[in-house]
Amino acid sequence: MNRPLLPIGVFDSGVGGLTVLHECLISLPAEDFVYLGDSGHFPYGTKSAGELRDRAQLIAGALIERGVKMLVIACNSATAAAGDEIRKLGVEAGVPVVTVVGPEAEIAASISGNGRVGVLATPATVASGAYHRALEDLGRPLTVTEVAAPDLAPIIQHGPTFDEEVLETVRGYCEPLRKAEVDTLILGCTHYPLVAPMLQRMLGRDVNLVTAGHAIAAAIQRELASRDELAAERSEGDYRFLVTGDVDSFVEVGTRFLQLPLAGRAEKFEI
Repeated sequence: MNRPLLPIGVFDSGVGGLTVLHECLISLPAEDFVYLGDSGHFPYGTKSAGELRDRAQLIAGALIERGVKMLVIACNSATAAAGDEIRKLGVEAGVPVVTVVGPEAEIAASISGNGRVGVLATPATVASGAYHRALEDLGRPLTVTEVAAPDLAPIIQHGPTFDEEVLETVRGYCEPLRKAEVDTLILGCTHYPLVAPMLQRMLGRDVNLVTAGHAIAAAIQRELASRDELAAERSEGDYRFLVTGDVDSFVEVGTRFLQLPLAGRAEKFEI
């Protein structure tokens, strides 16, 4: 059944998924989007798998009930903990589900020259083994080095200031990746593209940084085209935000992530 007037639903633990939404707004400008930022329960990356699974399923159900034609899990920790369960919810509701992890793994495996791939992610994502499994499933022999970064997403979420202390924190996360001589690094959290220049400087310009945005936008386009649900006959769609935490703070920080205005488009959402 065609649902061309429904928006695409996107959710993340906070503002990090706006790096994915940004690419979607560029690649799919005619589509409407509703983004749920669960900043009231941030961070996800240090929560248990059970907590994440329950929370992610609750949010996915709320967005499906609200009315979306597709659901995008723009959060690596939520994908790792609850991706399979949310896909089942989508099948039951007739709503396709697109997640991070898989698309990034495919890109990393295809572009790595020396077969040494790094993953920088939250503790929850690393502990899940989601990237390791996704890379193994591609059938190419790869050496995978995973680094858990418990402090990085909160640093990015809470402020625009990057001082010497932040530099030292990031440098510490990069050290095992440098020692492993990775030539490709998956940024396994949607917050991390905001510090991509810092990571590139520390790892070297020849290291490929893989982010979720382009891959997710392409996956969305393919899926909607296959279902004949791509929006058409207009140049720009709408985008709106549901926020479980402080709305003003989300708008202030989120504007930096999205690089488009959020003011007047965000509302408080209790769940």
